[in-house]
Amino acid sequence: MASSTVAVVILNWNGKDLLEQFLPGIMRSAYDNLQIIVGDNASNDTSVAFLKDYYPSVKIIQNEKNYGFAEGYRRILDQVNADYYVLLNSDVEVPENWIEPVISLMESDVLIAAAQPKIKWQKRKNSFEYAGAAGGYLDMHGYPFCRGRIFDTVEVDSGQYNDAREIFWASGAALFIRSDKWKEVGGLDPDFFAHMEEIDLCWRLKNLGYKVVYCPDAEVYHVGGGTLDANNPYKTYLNFRNNLIILQKNLPLYDACFRILMRFLMDFIAWIHFILEGKTDFAMAITKAHVHFFNKFWHNARKRTGKQKPFMHHTGQYPSSIVFAYFIKRKRYFSQLNSK
Repeated sequence: MASSTVAVVILNWNGKDLLEQFLPGIMRSAYDNLQIIVGDNASNDTSVAFLKDYYPSVKIIQNEKNYGFAEGYRRILDQVNADYYVLLNSDVEVPENWIEPVISLMESDVLIAAAQPKIKWQKRKNSFEYAGAAGGYLDMHGYPFCRGRIFDTVEVDSGQYNDAREIFWASGAALFIRSDKWKEVGGLDPDFFAHMEEIDLCWRLKNLGYKVVYCPDAEVYHVGGGTLDANNPYKTYLNFRNNLIILQKNLPLYDACFRILMRFLMDFIAWIHFILEGKTDFAMAITKAHVHFFNKFWHNARKRTGKQKPFMHHTGQYPSSIVFAYFIKRKRYFSQLNSK
């Protein structure tokens, strides 16, 4: 029987240098029925010319403008036909056999809709990488963290997370998803632009009864920080804004109200912290995030499907505060948490 068709889709924006560095490894991926596609978000560098000159077998799909990560991928994937999509960041290095283990795991259970491999740091390959590590979790207030990375503490990989398991969210740096499930939930929400859109996608899948899993038998190496620097106030704005939106969209009404109110309180504490540190641009980013949330409240409310399930129903949720565990109880590693 022929293997399932897989399309590895790289969203590019002015990333010629990254394509030059990492595309050769992707082209050597060992998998039958594989398509390599670059979706270009209206780059104004020489990315497209480079691909045409050196990689004529790579299919190029071009957007007419930079739509960001979420809408950019939606428009590109509308034109891709495969059983599985792999959304792969342009700054990811892959070994030869990184696809088959994930696909095999997904095909072992028809309820598995999305998955991620082990994601390690390209600059220090014995360490996990910030954006994904060994699978994503959410705490009771909606703060995301990972097995292998809590806030700024990133663990060395010593095999401590070599078990395949269900998680809450899979990283958008290397996201495997069944194409029919992508279409069923409508793909990434274009209003996110960037950051946490994959968490929202995975949450919508879980609300429909599907699973999101982590596969330790495949690993990739992510450079990270390729789009926005961690010290960029705009990234702070997107993270605070989008975090509120995923709570509003994906929780039952009573659950959403409670958790959003708690987030307002915690965001205010963060706002005070930035003011005291003299980081007024970051405090203003939080203010702008809240203003946007209220301005778009009814717009995002209309996205609610009526199929939201209580937060505690899902595998991959941490029933306590990761902020309290990390900063007060000094628990720096996932293995120290009492989590599901």
